[in-house]
Amino acid sequence: LVDELQRRGLEPTIITYSALISACQKAGQWEKALEIFDELQQRGLEPEIITYSALISACQKAGQWEKALELLDELQHRGLEPTIITYSAL
Repeated sequence: LVDELQRRGLEPTIITYSALISACQKAGQWEKALEIFDELQQRGLEPEIITYSALISACQKAGQWEKALELLDELQHRGLEPTIITYSAL
């Protein structure tokens, strides 16, 4: 999808990536969500709290509790404040 956007001359934003991660979460594809998260960072985008919340939710729903808690710690080290949505994802 990201490649298709770029072929059409559109540059994906953090909102685009957050939506993709959320879609992966809904589809139970937590590993794909992690790949997308890595890709957005490689492209120089900074994840926002909504990005982390969707990723944490994807990991939690797949039973990947350790990874979800690791992401919670990571977002706090980046200076982001967890929201009620973030905590609900756990």
